[in-house]
Amino acid sequence: MQRPFLLFLLIAMPILSAAQAPADAIKATINQLFTALRNADSTGLKACFAPDARLQSISKDKPVHTSSIDDFASGIGKLPPNAADERIEFGTILVDGTLASVWTPYRFYFKEKFSHCGVNSFQLVQLDGAWKIQYIIDTRRKDDCITEGAAK
Repeated sequence: MQRPFLLFLLIAMPILSAAQAPADAIKATINQLFTALRNADSTGLKACFAPDARLQSISKDKPVHTSSIDDFASGIGKLPPNAADERIEFGTILVDGTLASVWTPYRFYFKEKFSHCGVNSFQLVQLDGAWKIQYIIDTRRKDDCITEGAAK
């Protein structure tokens, strides 16, 4: 009875590890983005993005607001370290070859004070073996946030 289970594990482990590898690399790229954000590192932040990436936000005030990656990175680079702190939780990660979609509820703090919450929707592409962010669209709200952890 133990031999078929052991055989199953020997066969399944490499397959499960291979399936997990893209998700780990994708998470690493997103974590690198938020580390650069906290460190006010505009160069490190830009390194997370594909060359023609887009960044958009949705809020009550602006249905869809588009920012360039250069403007975003420049603004972050002018902040003192640890002024911007976006705390995320990884939700769904979907991968099809060199395309990935990631959902991350978040809470954003500015100078250690809660600012807003929402959800990021990332689209990543694999370029030359590295995962890069092609597109982010996020929601932003100040109300309807869970007090501990990520947003609803």
